[in-house]
This record gives sequence, C-alpha cells and structure tokens, in this order.
Amino acid sequence: MLRVLYTVLAVAAGVLSSTVNVALDSSVPGSDATNTTVLGMLGWLAGMGAAVMLVWRHRWPLLVTGLALVPPLLLTADSMAALIALAALTARFVGWWRWGAATLVFAATGLAVWRDAGRHPDLSIAGAWLSTETTAAELAGVVLTALLFTAVPLTTGIVRHSLAETRRRVAEQEALRDQMARREEQARIAREMHDVLGHRLSLLSLQAGALEVTAATTPGAAEAAKTARTTARQSLDDLRQVIGVLRTTGFADRAPGGPAEPPQPTLADIPDLVTGARQAGLAANVTILLDQASTAPAPLGTAAYRILQEALTNVLRHAPGAPAEVLVRGAPGAGLSLEVLNPLPPHPVPSPGSGTGLTGVNERISLLGGTLTAGPADERTFALRAWLPWVAPAP
Repeated sequence: MLRVLYTVLAVAAGVLSSTVNVALDSSVPGSDATNTTVLGMLGWLAGMGAAVMLVWRHRWPLLVTGLALVPPLLLTADSMAALIALAALTARFVGWWRWGAATLVFAATGLAVWRDAGRHPDLSIAGAWLSTETTAAELAGVVLTALLFTAVPLTTGIVRHSLAETRRRVAEQEALRDQMARREEQARIAREMHDVLGHRLSLLSLQAGALEVTAATTPGAAEAAKTARTTARQSLDDLRQVIGVLRTTGFADRAPGGPAEPPQPTLADIPDLVTGARQAGLAANVTILLDQASTAPAPLGTAAYRILQEALTNVLRHAPGAPAEVLVRGAPGAGLSLEVLNPLPPHPVPSPGSGTGLTGVNERISLLGGTLTAGPADERTFALRAWLPWVAPAP
C-alpha cells in the first residue's frame, strides 16, 4: 500500500509540474490572455505521458528515465518526471548507468531551470532565488539549483540500493545459518552412530566374553554364539546406514530419488530393545503404560528409544549382573516419562567408551524441550529420569 501511495504521489507531482510549466509558458505578463504555442502543447502532452510512465519506473527504470528525458531536453517541458525516475534507476543500477543517467538528468534539469529563469520575473519560479544581475551569476545559480535538485533523487536511490544490499547480505547470512543447521544435523547423525553402534557393540563384547568363558563347559555356548553373530550383523547394517547418510551434505541437500534416510525407531520398538538387553544378560523389569502410542511424533519416539538404549547399555557396562527397573509412561498432552533404576555396584567397573553417551542424551532432550536427571538417587541406586513433551494432536 505504501508503494502504491508513493506511485500516486509521483504521478500527481509529474502531472502538476507539467501543467504549471505550460501554464506559465502560455501566460502573458500583465494580462489575463494566454499565448499557447504548438511546442508548448507538445511539451505538456509529453510531460503528461512521462508522468504516467512513472507507474513502471521500478520495473523498467532505464526505459522510463529515457522517455522522461525527452520532454525537457527536446521540448519545453520540465524535468520533474526525469528526477523521480532517476531515484528508481539509481536504486537498481550502479557504475556507468547510474552516473550517466544522473548526468543527463542534471543537464535536463539545468535546461528547465534556465528556461524558467528566462521568463518574465512575474512568471518565473526560479527567479525567486536566482540572481539575474549578470549572466555569470544567473548561470551559477542555475547550475547549483540543478545540482541540488539532482542530488535529492540520486541520494535517495543510493540509500535504497544500500538497504537492498543489506537485505541481500542478511539473506546470505540466513542461508549460511541454514547450512550450519545442516551441519548440526550431520552432528546429530554422528550421535546416532554413537548411540546405535555403542549399544550394539557393547552387547557384542559382552556376548563374546560370555562365550569365551563358557564355551568349553556350558551347553548354551551355541546359543550365545548365535546371539553374538546376530548382534554383529545388526551392527554392520547400522554402520552401513549411518555412513550412507553421512556421505550426503544433509537431508536438505539430497537429490530427489537419492538414498532415503534409514527408518528411525519408534515407541513400538522399545519392547524389542528390552528383549535384546535381556538376551545380553540384563535382568530387566519393564513397565510400559502408553496411551495412543501410535500417534506419538516420530522425533519423540526416536528420542525415547535412544534414551532407553543408552541407559540400558550403561547398566550393562557399569553394573554387569545388576537388575534394572524400567518405567515408560505417557500420553498426548501429559508428556512422556522415562525412568531407569539400577543398583550401584559395590566397586566401579571400568568400561571402555567415548564418555559422551549422557551428553548425547541431554542434547536430544534439550532439542525437544524436555528435562533430564541422571545420577545416584541414594547410596545404593542409580537413576536416570527423563521427561519429554508430547503435544496432543489437534482435534
């Protein structure tokens, strides 16, 4: 609406200036009579046309400015339309186009002011501030007036161009931030690698250790070997999936028809996670109380699965042989609560690892706006408690 208002004002200024100019040219000093010439009427019509063309000054600034220069340079019209068009041209172009157009508009304005100064003193607008005592003084006044009139639209256009450049730089910065966000997404995938492979390979290490100790005397050695082989195969599959994603530059950069993101776990996969932990030797007592689990958002289901995965892996690593109490409960609108409790071992058990598991869990929870507490609940129990928001679906 503001741009439309500016256009209306620009056209009105051009029409009014052309009308005043032809009225002053046609007036006879000291008389009510008029002396309209053909050249004056042609100048008025050309000025009116140039004023109307200002509607398209932003779309075709070169064309509109060129047409607006015809009436003052070749006829007896004023240069108001050319001055207004110069602001639009300067905002679009730089270099030779800008300064060449400014020079021509300055010349047209100076010519229009010179013609106005040559009228009868009663009919001259510029005569109010121009000195006509000598030709040199009058010429200097015309040049200064034309410079002033030309400097206003020229400065306006330069400022508008600078603002547009600033907006462009801001857009580039936004694009850079988007690129950084994609890099952060790659970092998230790296955390996925830690969560997935850390869990799988920890189970594999425990299974292999159990097989090494019991293979000679226990009939269940074959089953343990089978579990180890299955876990190893799952680890390789997970590794291929994660590496395939990391080879891209981010999800937003994937070409249509390219490799799809591997399916992420959901709340429905939690029982399978617990089953795998039990097969690895974890005595887990699990309680799952979920309402409308199938409606849970995908990020929520993935985060819950990964949090429990890290918690169960830590129990197997740091408290081998200890039981774990797992409680999962939640509903849309109430949020999702995860709780894993296990007895603290009498003596700390050293375990290899990156040491960033809980850090990754905390990052996941923070991104979703949840809370996390992890640490000894008392002298005998270690507790991990997490809460994640679960927004109810719109009715």
